[in-house]
Amino acid sequence: MYRIDIGIDLGTSNVRIFMRDKGVVVEQPSYVAYEEKTKNIIAVGAKAKRMLGKTPEGICVGKPIQHGVISDYSLAERMIKAFVKNGLTKRKIWGRPNICVCIPAGVTEVERRAVEDAVVRTGAKQVFILESAMAAAIGADMDIVETYGHMIVDIGGGTTDIAVISAGGIAEGMSLKCGGDDFTEVLIRYVRRKYNVELGILSAEEAKEAVGSVMKRKNDIYIEVKGKNLLTGLPETIKLSADETVEAFEEVSGQIINAINSVLETAPPELINDISKEGIMLTGGGSHIAGMQKLIATRSQIKVVASEDSESMVALGTGLAGKYIMVQEEIRKSQMEEE
Repeated sequence: MYRIDIGIDLGTSNVRIFMRDKGVVVEQPSYVAYEEKTKNIIAVGAKAKRMLGKTPEGICVGKPIQHGVISDYSLAERMIKAFVKNGLTKRKIWGRPNICVCIPAGVTEVERRAVEDAVVRTGAKQVFILESAMAAAIGADMDIVETYGHMIVDIGGGTTDIAVISAGGIAEGMSLKCGGDDFTEVLIRYVRRKYNVELGILSAEEAKEAVGSVMKRKNDIYIEVKGKNLLTGLPETIKLSADETVEAFEEVSGQIINAINSVLETAPPELINDISKEGIMLTGGGSHIAGMQKLIATRSQIKVVASEDSESMVALGTGLAGKYIMVQEEIRKSQMEEE
């Protein structure tokens, strides 16, 4: 079995780092604060995110990971280095570590190489790349090597990965460039359009977490949220209901539901039979939006099981992927010998 020392969930919203024998030791927002001219790093993670919308001229706050891939190589490399260094304070690793990092399905070779190179430059001995859906399945303790159909839906910050897994591979899958961050963005647009009020990202996230829902509740709930009136330029407080978020979220939730059904429609019937018995495993931070589990079950007509500690499933899977990587390597060698 390959030994994985460090597993990295390089998420659009959060980076989580798994350390061998320690579990998930780093969980930080994927934000970097830096000087615009020099690109010198001022802060990373939670400290950088708290600076959103509050920085003086010349200081920027950015997200070097967009939709699961690197959008700014220099910032991403330094952010990853900072987080890995932080993780190494929790557990000493002698020598250069073997690191496994996840990527969404369907990334280009250039995007894949950018992730690999950035991780290599942290001082890794070997870098293993694993698709996010497979990492989530391993983290959720699915027996992915057996010839049996499993289905996983991982709703991350910037991507939603959907996969039907059997015999150690992805039989059918899809990766959407939308996730939890997109629910925040559509809520901001909805409030701007309906109330002429501009919400900051942090305020919109607070409202999403407090009352956000993809299905109407039996009893509606509300939250007061502050923003900036676009007509007067003055602060304004609005009362936002859960039912309003259902309307705002339809654009994103509809994409996710359509993609799930599309994967189900194209998967082999034998595997669908297995999935119907076992259910769909739901993971990722976006899975916590109220009504998501019920909405997927209603639209797919298959029961949905929500994983425990769903935000950490991908990071956990990257750290525990040694056996899977060994199996894949044996398959690859066998195929080469046959050729």
